[in-house]
Amino acid sequence: MGDVSSDVRINPSILAADFANMQSELARIGSADFVHVDVMDNHFVPNLTFGPQMVERIQATSPVPLDVHLMITDADRHAPAYAEIGAASVTFHLEAAADPVALARRLRGIGARAGVAVKPATPVESLFGVLDEFDQILVMTVEPGFGGQSFMADQMPKLRRLSDEARARGSQVWLQVDGGIAESTIAQAADAGADTFVAGSAVFGADDPGAAIAALRSTAAAHHHH
Repeated sequence: MGDVSSDVRINPSILAADFANMQSELARIGSADFVHVDVMDNHFVPNLTFGPQMVERIQATSPVPLDVHLMITDADRHAPAYAEIGAASVTFHLEAAADPVALARRLRGIGARAGVAVKPATPVESLFGVLDEFDQILVMTVEPGFGGQSFMADQMPKLRRLSDEARARGSQVWLQVDGGIAESTIAQAADAGADTFVAGSAVFGADDPGAAIAALRSTAAAHHHH
């Protein structure tokens, strides 16, 4: 397995960055594993962020691969465009896809990692039989749509059930958490089985984002069990 810290990934969320200085903000997170890009359509969630053109610009300037999180309706139709741009990972919402497995296969066929996300109220059990159709499952630890919300600890039992199931099946799927992740909460999420962590203000709000990423990574690695 090599370096234990390589088993966990830190994906800073661009939502917490200074949009007016996107290129220099991206340059500050060169030690991250991915940059998390939230695409919101003002329909699936009550907020509007980036579309494909902006994501393509971020892709062109980012020192690390893109982890795109689509909080949009009609994911079956719109998600493949983000894989075609060259995003390394494209995550759509289970609640917004008519055929999640077919969509995941399409994303993989284009060359992206395929991820599926679940809102706090959505159970994960329906994914148990199809874990290997996905490269990543994102358990939201806030209601999707806005940055800066508090971590929902009540999502940990759901994450743990998913983690136990993935382990029992020998699945290689990454388990991601997004929402309120900081030094104070990342240990709980790692304990419950997460290995991929989206952090916003905890990274971009830090004086030294590189040091913040390293601290989050070491805390998560210390609590993550295979």
